[in-house]
Amino acid sequence: QVQLVESGGGLVQAGGSLRLSCAASGIVFTLKRVAWHRQAPGKQRELVAHITPLGSTNYADSVEGRFTISRDNGKNTMYLQMNSLKPEDTAVYYCSADWPPRYWGQGTQVTVSS
Repeated sequence: QVQLVESGGGLVQAGGSLRLSCAASGIVFTLKRVAWHRQAPGKQRELVAHITPLGSTNYADSVEGRFTISRDNGKNTMYLQMNSLKPEDTAVYYCSADWPPRYWGQGTQVTVSS
């Protein structure tokens, strides 16, 4: 059974930082492209960043330079370091595995206050 479990969300002031984690089990994590997505209230889910098994990364324009996606294949875990957070980053953040995304976590709320 595949499980992706996010953690690290919370409430932060604008300009602050958060680090999200996503622990995977039930898949060969090292072979999977993994990604972070987010969904704000009333909006569609959007891709935030993804990282290939070899570590190549890609970011949405809205987070480029502020967010960093990374992975630790030995721990079957991926991360999203979020710096210089803005109120518009407020959303539920989801991790996914495989490409196109096939497996999803349950989501973690990130709220950025102004």
